[in-house]
Amino acid sequence: MESSRPELIHILTERISLYSSLLNRDVIADAYLPVNVEDPKKMSLLLINDGQDLPKMPFEAILDNLLREDKIEPVLCVGIHCGPERRMEYGTSKQKDYKGRGAKATAYTKFIFEELLPLIQQTYHVPLFKEKSFAGFSLGGLSALDIVWNHASEFSKVGVFSGSLWWRSKGYQEGYDDARHRIMHQQIKHGGFHPWLKFFFECGIMDEKADRNNNGVIDAIDDTLDLIKELRKKGYPESSVRYLELKDGRHDVPTWGRAFPAFLQWGWGK
Repeated sequence: MESSRPELIHILTERISLYSSLLNRDVIADAYLPVNVEDPKKMSLLLINDGQDLPKMPFEAILDNLLREDKIEPVLCVGIHCGPERRMEYGTSKQKDYKGRGAKATAYTKFIFEELLPLIQQTYHVPLFKEKSFAGFSLGGLSALDIVWNHASEFSKVGVFSGSLWWRSKGYQEGYDDARHRIMHQQIKHGGFHPWLKFFFECGIMDEKADRNNNGVIDAIDDTLDLIKELRKKGYPESSVRYLELKDGRHDVPTWGRAFPAFLQWGWGK
């Protein structure tokens, strides 16, 4: 029986596996490599958290179609599969949340720089990429934003899909206050200004039902828009921040798959 899956002619998908001494576990990553790139130094790198979800989109077809239609510049995408302690590794490295989650976020960040990036550069013979970016979904989106924000000299863009920007230092019954206890918002507010950084945020109207301040807007959207306000106060112009809101978007892979072409064209479009 012939497969209905379209032939991929513009990318090559390869699996990378390595043992991380920093995370004390095996890590799997899928590399989506554009073919026929004349000068690898002109190729960008996009790291993606929760890479195990990319085949469900399917990501390789999305990327292949954009390259076939000549809509984006060449970008090597590496989807990093999450581990069994996802809530510990994906978080904010400088501060755990009120339940102690994110305790291994510092180790995960070190893994990216000390183990994964050197392997990618060695495997694909690209000692220096044109630029590096990071993206992620839900808690993986928070992780990507945290890593980019705290290592701004290494990155140019970040994509946050249904980001867990509610990540907080106090529980709702412990005196929680939006203005003081959302960890990522506080990092932006008290951090520096990195004018080259660009930010892409996606939210779906049906991401969740929670509305802690009863303003008729779900928390996922409120938290994202509030973080964008902090970026604007910091000095980022409208051209540096893209917000995509999907009316029928949910907190799921199909929604993020629908949004990903917009992100890729925003970041690497011709």
